[in-house]
Amino acid sequence: MNRQFGLVRISAAVPKVTVADPAANTTEMLNILAGLPDSDIVVFPELCVSSYTCGQLFHQQALLDATEIQLHRLATDAPNKNQLIIVGAPLRCGTALYNCSVVINNGQIIGATPKQFVPNYNEFYEARYFASGDETTAESVAIGDTTVPFGTQLLFTHGGGNGQPELVVYAEICEAIWMPIPPSSMAAIAGANVLCNISASPETIGKADYRRSLVIGQSGRCIAAYAYSSCGPTESTADLVYGGHALIAQGGHLLAESNRVGDTQPTKRDSYSITTDVDIEMLQTERRNTTTFIESERYLDGREYQRIPFELHHTSSELIQTVDAMPFVPSNPDTLAARCTEVFGIQTSSLAKRLEMLGNDPKMVIGISGGLDSTLALLVATKTCDLMNIPRRNIRGVTMPGFGTTSHTLNNAHDLMEHLDVQVSEIDIRKACLQEFYDLARATGYKPFGKIDLMASENNNLSIDDFMQLVLAIPETDREDLVFENVQARRRTELLMNMGFVLGTGDMSEMWLGWCTYNADHQSMYNVNCSVPKTLVRFLVEYVAANQFEGVVQDTLESIAKTEISPELLPVNESTQEAQSTEDTVGPYELHDFFMFNLARYGFSPKKVLFLANQAEGWSKDYSPDEIKQWLKVNIKRAFSQQYKRDDVPNGPKVGSLSLSPRGDWRMPSDASAAAWIDSLDE
Repeated sequence: MNRQFGLVRISAAVPKVTVADPAANTTEMLNILAGLPDSDIVVFPELCVSSYTCGQLFHQQALLDATEIQLHRLATDAPNKNQLIIVGAPLRCGTALYNCSVVINNGQIIGATPKQFVPNYNEFYEARYFASGDETTAESVAIGDTTVPFGTQLLFTHGGGNGQPELVVYAEICEAIWMPIPPSSMAAIAGANVLCNISASPETIGKADYRRSLVIGQSGRCIAAYAYSSCGPTESTADLVYGGHALIAQGGHLLAESNRVGDTQPTKRDSYSITTDVDIEMLQTERRNTTTFIESERYLDGREYQRIPFELHHTSSELIQTVDAMPFVPSNPDTLAARCTEVFGIQTSSLAKRLEMLGNDPKMVIGISGGLDSTLALLVATKTCDLMNIPRRNIRGVTMPGFGTTSHTLNNAHDLMEHLDVQVSEIDIRKACLQEFYDLARATGYKPFGKIDLMASENNNLSIDDFMQLVLAIPETDREDLVFENVQARRRTELLMNMGFVLGTGDMSEMWLGWCTYNADHQSMYNVNCSVPKTLVRFLVEYVAANQFEGVVQDTLESIAKTEISPELLPVNESTQEAQSTEDTVGPYELHDFFMFNLARYGFSPKKVLFLANQAEGWSKDYSPDEIKQWLKVNIKRAFSQQYKRDDVPNGPKVGSLSLSPRGDWRMPSDASAAAWIDSLDE
């Protein structure tokens, strides 16, 4: 377990079994464990020590005696004593025989849980052999000469304290997850965050899909990790075949899944396992945020769980599974297409409702720059008009070239508006902005870029071309002037606001970083992009281009998707004709979206975010650890200092699991200090 970051490595193993031969089966499990030295928890199938399909042999003393001997052997000979090992075995307790999960740690058997739901229908005949465990079952059971805790309410615990999450493990058996209220639901309410199911599930047509949905759904409802391991095809096949299905899910997401009998791959008859890392710190945060989860404690109704501590080794090894560099953008093409369809549907539906409130013939105004964000907003607007059966001409697209506008983006803006059949307006804002520079110069002594003295006699009443000559004479490295940029941004917003109902275009990444001018491009009457991160905007535009348009519109959209992200407020590079680059100034958006997701969505510490970013795969370039740390500091500082802009953003739809609206997910004081976050990175 990586104690610092709450990461736990879990394996679900499917051993090759010899029916009714505990010694051979234990040898096989020891071999599997030898190959899983870094796993913290290893889960084996139901009755795997004896094998599940022993039938009437479960009433033979020889089998039961051998099982107990081999359980002790498994505990004593386990290669890594600091693992939590969960196996299935038949155990005698009093006058009854129970189908049990047996938990091993530190060379000892530390507890056993009897199966509560013993199926005796269709192909199942377990009640012939086993009693059902419940809250009244004996509190201890003898396994050989050792007595261990026994019951249906055992929680196995490790760690906790000093701000670190406690690992709490609960084991249930097979049928439990198929029940209306699985025992693991109550255990989760009582604190369990890793739920394990040792199972023997025969493979029949269509059952695997349902089984998978149960595991994923239970992990989501319980806000927990759920590890499931089922017997494989080396069990007796007299009447049934067992699929050997192993799954590990976390918080409603499938993390790992094995092959199984009947899938598209050759059947595995030897032992195998799946392994992944789960994040109990993330689960803890989710439970804290989901306050109704805490309220569910009322359902415990007096149930008391026994807590049994266990030991684990601590490691800072790298994660075994891939950390996705693009948490907002699914890597699977089909999933990405479905995500884009869903987001676009939410955007259009929300805008339709807002437009409905404007009357029978609603009009919209959108500032079109030829960049990604305004393009997405325009696409949403046109499709919303189609949805509402109102003319697209009700949309007025306005392009407002300024001192940094390139012909590439201007042409794309015009092409897009014309091909989408919206009203097109163009307003050159440079003359009005130059006049404002003069007004500011007279009132405050303002000098553009600190160098151009507009009050000098030779600069009185400059033309646009003359002014641009003075600007271009300034070295590019000295062309930094926030006033110069903000005047243009606010001029554009003023024009749009005076035309009517303005549809905003800013995305969630810009909102997080405050990369917008206050009371300018951060304001509108409604913003359909407000919870769409920058990394997803590009894919949305590409998706819409590929699936909803063709011909010249598709070509224009693809051109826009490939364009460098830029505010186009500073003059272009004279030698390369490249526009001002946003990412050169504020940092790569792919990094910022990764940071935002992990900081805002899960509340991870900066150190953990840094650790995950260095583990992540899928970046567009190789980032050094120092680069990642540098941009993480920028991200945190801007997220804190720019909160005042998020305090009064316009309405807009939440499309994913994160929103920065002060009326929704993100309510943060605008005068909070980032010192603790920044300092922690340098400790």
